[in-house]
Amino acid sequence: MAELIFRYGAMNCGKSDQMISTAYNYTENGLAVVTMMPEISMREPGVTTSRAGKKWPIDIATHIATPENPTETDIYHEFHRRFGEQAVNCVLVDEVNFMSATQVEALEKIAKVDDISVVAYGIRTNIQRQLFEGTKRMFELADNSEKMPTMCPCGQQAEFNGRFVDGAFHVGKPVVWIDNDNRVRYQSLCGGCYLENASAPGAIIA
Repeated sequence: MAELIFRYGAMNCGKSDQMISTAYNYTENGLAVVTMMPEISMREPGVTTSRAGKKWPIDIATHIATPENPTETDIYHEFHRRFGEQAVNCVLVDEVNFMSATQVEALEKIAKVDDISVVAYGIRTNIQRQLFEGTKRMFELADNSEKMPTMCPCGQQAEFNGRFVDGAFHVGKPVVWIDNDNRVRYQSLCGGCYLENASAPGAIIA
């Protein structure tokens, strides 16, 4: 039976880069891949982009229910509507942390009912060091969870994500702020450096 695999880490650990490389390797060997990604996390419509400059097209752009748009993507239905008649070898998901628990359960169904391997990449916690909904459900359901390490500027292993706005540490609302705004910079941090920045003058933490 196929597995649901979760590869996670702090920002800048190379998640998107690894997903793109995996997609390339599959297609280079004549194997069919379907890619998914939440629309909210796309820096460029219809593609995932790595910080190294690589890009890969996204087949299914998803969204979760919000007050403004209460319709949530039914991933299992959409997958079968578009690819149900095709032989698919693997489903690759970027930024699974931005998916709902129900959508993660649909990924599990693709793996266990349809017997198609699903590899999902995501961030463990948000800027307030709380688990994302999609991440929490992935930890609960994944057959295998693999940590992707990255470094804090101090040289320690980074565990968390800090955000700087106009140079000041800002982990208050809005919690989600995609960094295609030139005012915004994200930095992977160890616990000590996160707390040091959170106590700095001018820091916004709530």
